[in-house]
Amino acid sequence: MSWSGRKVLVTGAGGFIGSHLAERLVELGAHTRALVRYNSAGSWGWLDSSPRRGELDVVLGDVRDIESLRKSMRDVEVVFHLAALIAIPYSYEAPRSYLHTNVEGTLNVLQAARELGTSRIVHTSTSEVYGTALYVPIDEGHPLQGQSPYSASKIAADKMAEAFYRSFAVPVVTVRPFNTFGPRQSARAVIPTIITQALTQPEVKLGSLTPLRDFNFVADTVDGFVRCAETDAALGRVVNIGSGREVTVREVVDLVVKLLGRDIVVATDAIRIRPEKSEVDRLCANNQLASELVGWKPQTTLETGLSRTIEWLSQNLGRYKEGRYVV
Repeated sequence: MSWSGRKVLVTGAGGFIGSHLAERLVELGAHTRALVRYNSAGSWGWLDSSPRRGELDVVLGDVRDIESLRKSMRDVEVVFHLAALIAIPYSYEAPRSYLHTNVEGTLNVLQAARELGTSRIVHTSTSEVYGTALYVPIDEGHPLQGQSPYSASKIAADKMAEAFYRSFAVPVVTVRPFNTFGPRQSARAVIPTIITQALTQPEVKLGSLTPLRDFNFVADTVDGFVRCAETDAALGRVVNIGSGREVTVREVVDLVVKLLGRDIVVATDAIRIRPEKSEVDRLCANNQLASELVGWKPQTTLETGLSRTIEWLSQNLGRYKEGRYVV
């Protein structure tokens, strides 16, 4: 697929992955519309400071509102649907809001695509839908386990995408990223939490240090989205985007400390620990399908990605609330 001149929409474009994806699409030559949730401050999220800001068609709306969503999708060929509530701790506090945004919002995207005849929908899943690995590496056939209200809402959204493909032939592919990290990620995620504390304090406060995760640099994740959108064979499929390398949270701390060249004390903060049966203990992707189906392989090592993230965070610490636990 040539992206030059194609009209595309990114929902959730003001967020971490969404802003990087919107910029990549502009660089590929696509006419990129960016859907950003309306707020009274008029903020476009990370797009406010994007070097591609002037090249984006930014529209304000909400995926929960079918009328504004349908308007933003009109005349668009490809929709990348990333808008979602994603913080796991907050899903314990406000589970209903996750149903409204993640499930109803996805239903609205699919329904509008069906009505408008949209050529392709790229729906965003998450490795959290697998829960703690029953076997590794985790392939796309692994059972789904709702170990948090967030993951349950994403399972429902994924199944809605599957239903619209099977029932109405809506051309949708589900991209399932494993733990993405990089510049612009909020401090609710573990890597920016570690780095921001290590840059400013002698002590890093964390929850459990033993969970295993499969971390992927944001540029590689974005490449996975683009490749899945380009490949007809991906329609109706779920595609894991993960490195196949698993590391513990403690090992990430050690890598960050080594890169910074600092002595850091690690302390357990009880408020950051998930409920026992909700914690996902192990995630490690089988990315064979991504390689065979869309030609995707990760290009950035964890160490290189951490170095780039540390560099960016060092220059943008003012955007983060130092020392505060963010849910």
